[in-house]
Amino acid sequence: MSIVNLFLSAGRAFADWRRRERAYRELMALDDRSLADIGVRRSQIRALIEGVDVRGCEVDPATAAEAPTFWPVQTRMTGLSSRPR
Repeated sequence: MSIVNLFLSAGRAFADWRRRERAYRELMALDDRSLADIGVRRSQIRALIEGVDVRGCEVDPATAAEAPTFWPVQTRMTGLSSRPR
């Protein structure tokens, strides 16, 4: 691995971490009623952001890819989608 690849990987990892932290802060800022509307409990937020399903399973990438882009992390991590199956 070259030095350039090392820096690129570190930059991507940092950007991903920032994106997850931003999503966590945004979800934590919601009140309990708003969270209930999207089907999330406050205690599930960290697991959802880290890419673990609330049942402890990894999030299915196929389901995550179907999520609309206007809610980048939240919808992809919860598997919510506006498209019918």
